[in-house]
Amino acid sequence: MLLSVAAGACFGLAVNLLQTPTSLYTAPVVEIQPVISSSVALPQLATAQPLQAQHEATINEHAVPGIWETASSQTKSAASSLWTLALLPFFGALAAYAYRARPQATPEELLTISLQEPAHSSDPYTNLIMAAVTGRKFDKSNAIFEEAKLLMPGGVSSPVRAFRSVGGNPIVFDHVKGAYAWDVDGNQYVDYVGSWGPAIVGHANDEVLDTLRETLKKGTSFGAPCALENVLAKMVIAAVPSVEMVRFTNSGTEACMGMLRLVRAFTGREKVIKFEGCYHGHADGFLVQAGSGVATLGLPDSPGVPPGATAGTLCAQYNDLASVEALLKVNDVAAVILEPVVGNAGFIPPTGEFLVGLRELTKKYGALLVFDEVMTGFRIAYGCAQSYFGVTPDVTTMGKVIGGGLPVGAYGGRKDIMQMVAPAGPMYQAGTLSGNPLAMAAGIKTLEILQRPGSYEYLDKITKKLINGILQAASDAGHDACGGSISGMFGFFFCKGPVNNYQDALQSDTKKFAKWHRMMLERGVYLAPSQFEAGFTSLAHTEEDIDKTISIAREVMREL
Repeated sequence: MLLSVAAGACFGLAVNLLQTPTSLYTAPVVEIQPVISSSVALPQLATAQPLQAQHEATINEHAVPGIWETASSQTKSAASSLWTLALLPFFGALAAYAYRARPQATPEELLTISLQEPAHSSDPYTNLIMAAVTGRKFDKSNAIFEEAKLLMPGGVSSPVRAFRSVGGNPIVFDHVKGAYAWDVDGNQYVDYVGSWGPAIVGHANDEVLDTLRETLKKGTSFGAPCALENVLAKMVIAAVPSVEMVRFTNSGTEACMGMLRLVRAFTGREKVIKFEGCYHGHADGFLVQAGSGVATLGLPDSPGVPPGATAGTLCAQYNDLASVEALLKVNDVAAVILEPVVGNAGFIPPTGEFLVGLRELTKKYGALLVFDEVMTGFRIAYGCAQSYFGVTPDVTTMGKVIGGGLPVGAYGGRKDIMQMVAPAGPMYQAGTLSGNPLAMAAGIKTLEILQRPGSYEYLDKITKKLINGILQAASDAGHDACGGSISGMFGFFFCKGPVNNYQDALQSDTKKFAKWHRMMLERGVYLAPSQFEAGFTSLAHTEEDIDKTISIAREVMREL
């Protein structure tokens, strides 16, 4: 009914105005170019264009009332207005019927439209400026992400991908190759995330892809023993000093869950020590003062974790041996667990005496030492961080690189500890897809490539050049910044530094980092969307990529 009245009113008003001109002259006729959007409205500037000469404005004698206008003509005008009002319900009903009878788009059609037509974020002016300055458009990424928010919590499958700490919508990837990524809008980026670490030989490496194609012919998963498991296991055991036996899993989180149960089963103790800001996956027992996505989102802990799940988790300060010994003195601790190089609170390396001191303290108090090398494993050295620093833990967790870009995880250690794991021992842990042939094949080929002479020397060279260039650009522009790198892993903070632990990292200017990240992204450099994440290079990055990135960094630092 309301639609009928509204439509009729509009029609009647239009007719009435046409029959009762009141202006002294006719305004020049202009043509307005319509802007049609199937999604969120974006402010557009309508372009006014004069029509052809025959439509140009003219002063019409009939449009200029004169003294000769009579009362009878005024009476006719009033009568026509009454007829118009009388017909309002009729025209309104017709309009309502036409509206209800119009064809309705199916959900599939709406999705197609949303991917083809521009969809704009909640900040259209930013989009306009961004496109004008950089020539980049993000319409399809925005459309896909807006739809994703209706389908998945926050629109993502892992929290940090949502760009919450840096602002704006995330870009949606279409494909990757080597050191580069392309989004669904066709924009190209130099990628320093590398799938969060696994792409150490470059995205979609041809040798890895060829190996996967051959393996695919035999099947994707067996759920039974696979000869490739033996091959990768022998490579890991030969490379990693602490590993005498290994159990494969499907993720780093799963590996850390198995490790936690293992150290408690082996020692008969419940309590473990972790370090503030270190992240070991999203298992309940580890979500205590964790870094990574928890720090990025500003969540001190996660709701849904019962007090009993974290009662056995103690927290110490990274790079602070005194804080560790204070806990060991008054608690029966099963294990001290840490990232040997922190990557989930930003890039924070250990001090010279820290890892050595931890090894001595754990032996003194009868606790196990565990290195979580999900991130550092095979990245900063072929033998992982433990070979780089010369400190051997009792148990090691791994992931990322050892799967060559496919889902994988592993935990390993001394043989007497690992024989606690079922079916050799009583500590149960299992996985349907663990050791699947695709992940094993990709991991084998990746490790083969990394063994080639000069691999880690090259990673170290280009990564040092990159981080030094970024820090110099910041200094030249008057910004406080500190950071560093080890082999193919790097990071920096917007603060004077030094940053030796999570509390130091919290002093960084996260608002400035957010602006820096967005401006680098707009210019074709894809970095981790959080101040509290490390960055990664690969064997596919070239000197030209590094030079280009440093040049862009200089430009951004000046404008920041």
